[in-house]
Amino acid sequence: MAELLFETYGVPSIAYGVDAAFSYKYNEQHGVCDRDGLAICPGFTATHVIPFIDGEPVYRGCCRTNIGGYHVTDYLKQLLSLKYPHHMARFTWEKVEDLKMEHCYIAPDYVSEAQLFQKGAKEAEDKTRCWQLPWIPPPAEERPSEEEIARKAAIKEKQGQRLRDMAEAKRQSRINELDNELRGLEFLLTQLEKVEECDEASFLSKTGYISKQEIESALMKVTQSLRKAKGEPKGDQAEIDEKTDLSANEKFPLINVPDNLLTPDQVKEKKRQLFLKTTSEGRQRARQKRHEEELERERRNQLDEVKRLENPELYREGLHAKYKELFEKIEQRKRLKTNGGHTNGNNLSGGVGRGERLNAAQRERMRLLTTAAFDRGKGEDTFGARDEDWQLYKLMSKDNDDDDDGPDEDEAELTRISSRLQEVDPTFVPKPEIGTLQSTEMPRLRPLTKEDFQVVFGVERFRCPEILFHPNWIGIDQAGLDEMAGVSIRRLPSRGQSVEERLTNSILMTGGSSLFPGMSERLEAGIRMIRPCGSPIRVARAMDPILDAWRGAAAYAAAPLFSTQTFSRMDYEEKGEDWLRRYQLRYTL
Repeated sequence: MAELLFETYGVPSIAYGVDAAFSYKYNEQHGVCDRDGLAICPGFTATHVIPFIDGEPVYRGCCRTNIGGYHVTDYLKQLLSLKYPHHMARFTWEKVEDLKMEHCYIAPDYVSEAQLFQKGAKEAEDKTRCWQLPWIPPPAEERPSEEEIARKAAIKEKQGQRLRDMAEAKRQSRINELDNELRGLEFLLTQLEKVEECDEASFLSKTGYISKQEIESALMKVTQSLRKAKGEPKGDQAEIDEKTDLSANEKFPLINVPDNLLTPDQVKEKKRQLFLKTTSEGRQRARQKRHEEELERERRNQLDEVKRLENPELYREGLHAKYKELFEKIEQRKRLKTNGGHTNGNNLSGGVGRGERLNAAQRERMRLLTTAAFDRGKGEDTFGARDEDWQLYKLMSKDNDDDDDGPDEDEAELTRISSRLQEVDPTFVPKPEIGTLQSTEMPRLRPLTKEDFQVVFGVERFRCPEILFHPNWIGIDQAGLDEMAGVSIRRLPSRGQSVEERLTNSILMTGGSSLFPGMSERLEAGIRMIRPCGSPIRVARAMDPILDAWRGAAAYAAAPLFSTQTFSRMDYEEKGEDWLRRYQLRYTL
């Protein structure tokens, strides 16, 4: 700094001083402390302890630790950010600094104070502070009046009527389109009957149809669609299926004709007809199966209704018993698929291997694979040379896991019984599956309240400034304020019992961190623990811990002997910076 001031800025002379020494000398003039004493200054980034003997600082006995108000503010900011992560943007450095100076204090006994808050005593509630963040309550929802309800109902009815009108217009348009298409097909069939057989192929090629049967099939589909659009009954489904089957025989005339009697185009048409016939027969079988299932379902429902009318109570109990039996059976099967039915002795699923999770079909395939590998591993690999090898290959590669293909009969029966129970027993509630029992519902979002925007200060009030006495809490392996006083006294070159007693009898607290309530009492109790019993200890706080250092420096600069305690640019150039390092400051006010 001297090099910068002299060589860059060209100042004529400079003088250096220590803020804690300036504050001590200023308070000594006003009778706050004696000529012999200790100046303890917990500043912003560091803490100093300077002993004074006969009014002069003894720098050989100084002590310093790298902890101060900055670390207290940073520690408080971290604690609040962890406690209220959704309000981290509110915890700016300036705001946390204000909260620290407004709410923090030094606990006389940290352990007792923490236990007080842990127990939740009345005294702890009185010491808790709350910071209310800006919050605007949401507007209260008022219940709509009867006129408003009636108005909304009228609007809803009007919208529904508009949708119904649109649907009706669309239906009429569809009916007109189908009607026109039906007339066109009927007219086409009428014209086709008037056409001679030799000209029939050329006539059909112009219409886009291949045969008369295709036109009749299209006519039947349009007729069914038109009746459905008009809302007319479909009639007897068996009759319709019979007509469809009769027309199908006429629709595929090339199926029974040998290929050698057909042209290449007719062969292609025969293949197409064969595919269409197979598909039609498949649909017919599916319809027949659905019809049989529906008849069986109606028959079963009729029997159930007869049993219910004979003895409703017994019928209800039987349904409940059957439902319980099927439910347990299905859940047991699912459990076996999941973990193979193995437990660890506590009715809990244990760890099992893949072989224990396989079903019977999979285990059989694995056995075949193992046997084949063992038999073929004895000599030359000839697998596939014989027909039975290929049969074995087909058996091993076939997927016989039919459990997951399509609905299970037990599950379908369980669904039927559940729906039946809901009809006959209003108190019946279907059981959820095992997977749904383990799943937890998502928490419902609730509206934010005033309490959600409150920051509560409890143990943080005294936990943060406690690091001045225990720096190791934040990873700084150094001594606290009370230990620093003992270290400074032990560093004095010439000390005796009387000197030590005079120093501890006049301890001055200065610096911004000395403004915490309870600092003087806590420091006095800590120093008393390291001093002999009966030693006089008096701790006083500076008149203005923040500005007394500046006032002491101002008085030092205004003293008549100030010019003799500065060194000029000529001294710096002649004696060099090494002399400056050995320069001993003397404070004469």
